[in-house]
Amino acid sequence: MSSSTGKRVVFTGGSGKAGRHVLPALIQRGYEVLNLDLIDFPDPDANIFTLKTDLTDSGQVFNALTTHFNFSGYEGSHVPGPPDAVIHFAAYARNMLVPDNECFKGNVTSTYNVIEAACKLGVRKIIIASSETTYEVCFGQGDLDYNAFPLDEDADVNPMDTYAISKLCGERVARGFARRFDADIYALRIGNVIEPHEYERDFPKYISDPRCRKRNAWSYIDARDLGQICDLCVQKDGLGFQIFNATNDTITATFPTRQFLEQWCPNTPITRDLEEWEAPLSNRKIREVLGFREEHNWRQYYKAD
Repeated sequence: MSSSTGKRVVFTGGSGKAGRHVLPALIQRGYEVLNLDLIDFPDPDANIFTLKTDLTDSGQVFNALTTHFNFSGYEGSHVPGPPDAVIHFAAYARNMLVPDNECFKGNVTSTYNVIEAACKLGVRKIIIASSETTYEVCFGQGDLDYNAFPLDEDADVNPMDTYAISKLCGERVARGFARRFDADIYALRIGNVIEPHEYERDFPKYISDPRCRKRNAWSYIDARDLGQICDLCVQKDGLGFQIFNATNDTITATFPTRQFLEQWCPNTPITRDLEEWEAPLSNRKIREVLGFREEHNWRQYYKAD
């Protein structure tokens, strides 16, 4: 487990499905964390302070990035300054929560505001949540095929749905600001987030009915392993703008990846040799570049027949 040496991190959207596991993982690794959200952190015993912040208001974002992390900040002799890193997960989490134009406006505006404020305040490390949906199939219209396997970060992606397009816009903002400010901004294309209680509840269907997982490319990310990924991103400096698939190592299937894909996605070409159980939404880059080592493989929690 890497050590943060007490770095201060502002995390947006920490009260959501992923954040409620990522924030405790970061605190366990030694970070001081401030949560920016519209609702309180769901675990009152976690001792995580939430500053209610509308991220579509740029003034609130600039202010929130230069505030105390909790009331103990008033005990010191220094006024608050910007954090060491900003991790931006806050968003409308999918389509069909609000009308499409509101989803686009909220996600793109908040991401722009967070990146702009962080860069102009001198923050050198920014991590943003992108999405598996950018690979076109997840919220695509009809039964689509992927362009190629494995799905990797160099693919030319052209999704048709509003949520995925909003995430691509966030990546483009990140790329431009990383160039302008010579900052490190890493975009995580996060797979289907699995919380600990969901293995026993959901994986029986995932394994017995492979068709239901096509839109997630038979891949996932354990919410706790996502905490490790965020830590590794904060620790790794000097990469400029990067996209990383944020997934666990292996396919959610009971037979090897190539054999599985040839059966369930026969029209999709396979462009390189696959590791025996490699997730189709491949995390090879995050393993090789950041040193990610998963701690929560689905087989630890659900024993398929």
